[in-house]
Amino acid sequence: MPLKKQTVMLLIFAMMASSFAAIFVKLSTAPATITSMYRMYLASLLLLPFAWRYRHDWGRLSTRDWGMIIGAGTLLATHFGLWFESLQLTSVASSTIITAMQPVIAMIGGFIFYRQRTTRTAVIAMLISISGIVFVAWGDFGHADLMMLVGDGLSLLCIIALVGYMFLGQRVVSKISFWTYSFLVFLIAGIMLNLFNLVTETPIMHYGSHDWLVFWLLAIFPTLAHVIYNALLRKINPTVISMSMLGEPVGASILAALILGQAISGLQFLGGVVVLLGVGLYLRNTA
Repeated sequence: MPLKKQTVMLLIFAMMASSFAAIFVKLSTAPATITSMYRMYLASLLLLPFAWRYRHDWGRLSTRDWGMIIGAGTLLATHFGLWFESLQLTSVASSTIITAMQPVIAMIGGFIFYRQRTTRTAVIAMLISISGIVFVAWGDFGHADLMMLVGDGLSLLCIIALVGYMFLGQRVVSKISFWTYSFLVFLIAGIMLNLFNLVTETPIMHYGSHDWLVFWLLAIFPTLAHVIYNALLRKINPTVISMSMLGEPVGASILAALILGQAISGLQFLGGVVVLLGVGLYLRNTA
């Protein structure tokens, strides 16, 4: 089924908003799980008026629905925690472009849970994107700090958590408003990260105005992209959303070069081009 123009525009806008996330995280001096926690708490606060407006949705949720919402919130917390930590270990370009694995995981999950099938062209497009990942990750082998490779691994684990979050959301958002769903999963994600910080004795208070500015920026701009994705789960499947997210590395890498002064290596540039070629082929096949 062809994508509607409004859907495509929303996907592009969400991609642009998401591109700022990696930059804001790099600018924060707080631990990754603290940054993630406050991002989710502040996003929940911003969504509170919408949650109140659609408060009748709460009565539609069964015990099974609540279980999936809690599971989705936990996976979202895992995603942010791992990804933010990966950004402390590896480059913005590597961490974001490795998300090219996300649609592959989504395609596999779609087949397992929904028996969603895909075309041979789509599979080829995904394989092209994977080949781009090899170039990107290989670029980190040229650095003396092997922790960059650990960061690449964390990036891969975080997208597995994100795909699981979207598949659970696809089931729940068909019953309630995406505003209600977004508020609940963001709040639960914040609580889960808060518990983790308490267990690990990570300081929760006494962060400066600079970090609080970053927390708010993350809660407003990149998190808006997640609200849009939750809204679109009623219209398109997680694989299409995952493929659209692959435009984020381009924006994030450009912003990192302009704002953070991070140079893009030849291998990373080549990998990014290959990834985008795969994305273009996939979207053309979908349309």
